[in-house]
Amino acid sequence: MTTPFDPNGPLRIAYLTYRGKPHVGGQGVYTRHLTKALADLGHHVEVFGGQPYPILDPRVQLHQLPSLDIFNDAHPGRFPAYWEINDWPNFVESAQFLKGTFGEPRSFSIRAHRALKTRVNDFDIVHDNQCLGYGILRIEKIIPTIVTLHHPITKDRKLEMEHTPTWWKRKAIGRWYSFVEMQGKVASKMPRVVVVSKNSIDDIHTDMKVSLDRMRLVPVGVDHELFSPKPTVQRKPGHMITTASADVALKGLSYLLEALAKLRTEREVHLTIIGKPREGANADMIRSLGLEDCITHVSGVSDERIVELYAEAELAVVPSLYEGFSLPAIEAMATGTCLVATTGGALPEVTGVDNDTVLSCPAGDAEALAAAIRRGLDSKELRDRIGAAGRARVVERWSWRHCAALTVDQYKEVLSMPHNVKKLQRRDSK
Repeated sequence: MTTPFDPNGPLRIAYLTYRGKPHVGGQGVYTRHLTKALADLGHHVEVFGGQPYPILDPRVQLHQLPSLDIFNDAHPGRFPAYWEINDWPNFVESAQFLKGTFGEPRSFSIRAHRALKTRVNDFDIVHDNQCLGYGILRIEKIIPTIVTLHHPITKDRKLEMEHTPTWWKRKAIGRWYSFVEMQGKVASKMPRVVVVSKNSIDDIHTDMKVSLDRMRLVPVGVDHELFSPKPTVQRKPGHMITTASADVALKGLSYLLEALAKLRTEREVHLTIIGKPREGANADMIRSLGLEDCITHVSGVSDERIVELYAEAELAVVPSLYEGFSLPAIEAMATGTCLVATTGGALPEVTGVDNDTVLSCPAGDAEALAAAIRRGLDSKELRDRIGAAGRARVVERWSWRHCAALTVDQYKEVLSMPHNVKKLQRRDSK
């Protein structure tokens, strides 16, 4: 029996995330905390996710939609065995891999449509977290649907190609990111796109041709009770911390490594990187600069341990060339740790004004990054002042409960659209 939709009652939400990224990565953090905050507000949330699966609040049920997991941490780029290609989504995923493109968003959207088409009566709304595969359009036809688009992946593609010296590698990168064209087409047809910063709205409009009237700004949040100062923990002289959720040019880690090498000639410094060590350009750079003994990688630890690591550092650094928002920035600020950040993408919108709530520098400039870090390391008074002001900015502006409340407002706007009212009326009349 179908439960009639009650616009004033709790909503039944199907939340989609094709990669949960439980330990690092903004989409995984967004999934974990937004769904928890929606449950705190009294709504019923079920998550449909692919590997790596998200870590969720006990009240939020996870439905695993396994992919072929071609790009897993243990064997990245493995080719599936023939017996694994046993249905249409797996065929699509493996075929796109053979073509040199990233097939998870498209294949996940097919799996999600298959899972939801038999449960149309169970949900009032579907929330897609930046999958934007063609299957999302099919879902939108049967259940009201909204999507979150954190930032346009066109920026990732552009920066990766700019930092790749050989033409044949640039061509391969272009093929890999060809799924971006699909995401633009799907986003342009969705009735509502939630975006996390004004900068991302402008870039999505320019790069993906999504009309401005379809997008709404809903900033993300931070648990500022968990991410809070730890006055009993002593900061370690010269220690810095950064988050590297992926070994890609967009995150700007290479510029931080270069800055670290410069600073090491004048003082003792140490960098903690939250993220798994990966073979690639950055690992090669660490070895070539002789930085192995002053860098520690940390991964798979609890949020509580991450807060302790922030408390031990004199500076947190976000060296990104572009950010659609930057959860690591506001988490660092919430702990009262002085933040050094570039002006890439939405970072100035998030972190505030240089010398007030952040020590900022231009993106892609190792000398300027080293100078900003040097400013922070040279003055405890400056670090304390900026750290305190940064936390005050976060507490005032961002919380997950506020993010969830604004997201629910968008759900209700989408549900009140005439074509969705008709969908719900047809469903409730059965």
